Amino acid sequence: MAHSHDHSGHDHGGAGHVHGSTDKKRVLIAACLTAGFMVAEALGGLFTGSLALLADAGHMLADAIALGLAWYAFHLAGRPATGQLTYGFGRVKTLVAYTNGIAIFVIALWIVYEAWQRLLTPAPVLGGPMLVVAILGLLVNIGSFLVLHGGDRESLNMRGAILHVLGDLLGSAAAIVAAIVILATGWTPIDPILSVLVSLLILSTAWSLMRAAAHVLLEGVPPTLDRDLIARDLETTIQGVREVHHMHVWSIDGSSNMATLHACLDEGVDAHRAVSAVKKRLASEHGISHATVEPEFGQCADDHDHEHEHAGPAHRSHHH
Repeated sequence: MAHSHDHSGHDHGGAGHVHGSTDKKRVLIAACLTAGFMVAEALGGLFTGSLALLADAGHMLADAIALGLAWYAFHLAGRPATGQLTYGFGRVKTLVAYTNGIAIFVIALWIVYEAWQRLLTPAPVLGGPMLVVAILGLLVNIGSFLVLHGGDRESLNMRGAILHVLGDLLGSAAAIVAAIVILATGWTPIDPILSVLVSLLILSTAWSLMRAAAHVLLEGVPPTLDRDLIARDLETTIQGVREVHHMHVWSIDGSSNMATLHACLDEGVDAHRAVSAVKKRLASEHGISHATVEPEFGQCADDHDHEHEHAGPAHRSHHH
């Protein structure tokens, strides 16, 4: 899976918007390809008696729905913020990514159960037609994967979509291998065994996607950033900034980062200039495109109970 990279030195305004519109088209194309072939694969699975094909069709059904949801999330994310939703709809994509992860989990568990039943009571499988359907499925999935692969892989929503198609691709490959083994040897247990292997692979990737999405939903510090290091960087590079505390860093959608902080300034420093310098530094060096900076002189404006809640353990010496 593609993982997030450091956003240092990038302005996310324009680039993010361009990515959004092309990603939206890519996801829609993949959704249509997946939904179209899912029907053919389900019929093929029923006709040939292959669990691997049915498992892959099950994946494709969930994926067609998930890709449709991912498309809708991109569609919503383009809407402007409202008085009620002041950050806009950007986080819908993360919610969809999280939901996708849960959906993949459920389907994979169903396939494992179904495979166990098949191993207990083996059923006949038609290897020839199964091979034809599986090869067609593989070609469709490769097409979807290539369409999505050109998108923004730092977007959690896009990562979720790619993950679904990757699962289908593996499913089709497993069905091809199973069909070849059945044709060559007549050994049908290979069919449920390979469908379980695919499910286990998908379960592990679904788990990592859910963790990444949950981290965003819990407003965790983005994995590419270190809050304490950023605070220290501001203290050492911005003239007049004596200390940074009450710092929070989070991401709305896994790609656009935000921060709030208190900047304790030396007496006589121009507060406006210091705040501007902090914001510029956050944007250019740390990829934090939106920051709220509260300048302070002398004592922290918050009450004394919270006075010592700093950016981190590195800031034990308070200068209030």
